[in-house]
Amino acid sequence: MENVVLTIHLLLALALIGVVLLQRSEGGGLGMGGGGGAMTGRAAATALGKITWILAAAFIVTSITLTIIAAQKSAGSSVLDRLGDRPAPTEQSAPSLPGDGSLLPPPSGDDAPLTPTAD
Repeated sequence: MENVVLTIHLLLALALIGVVLLQRSEGGGLGMGGGGGAMTGRAAATALGKITWILAAAFIVTSITLTIIAAQKSAGSSVLDRLGDRPAPTEQSAPSLPGDGSLLPPPSGDDAPLTPTAD
């Protein structure tokens, strides 16, 4: 069910993008005038406007439907609950470091740079 609604949602998004790009810009918001083209006239603008509103309404309905489906799937559980259900990670052979601090440089009393000591 979720995949069907998601597919419809994606098709609506693509159709909505296409219809909006076909419309004539009347305000010249980016400095581009609404020059003539294949879609001229008030009737075409009204039809594209109606199609835009229908597609936008359907897009919102599918968005709400997907939200409801996702909420039903996760009802009664949280992310922390799901973390407890994971299998324990397998122990990998990581190099072990000595716990006595022998890999740390010796403390220096002054601000002199550390130099390696010859053993």
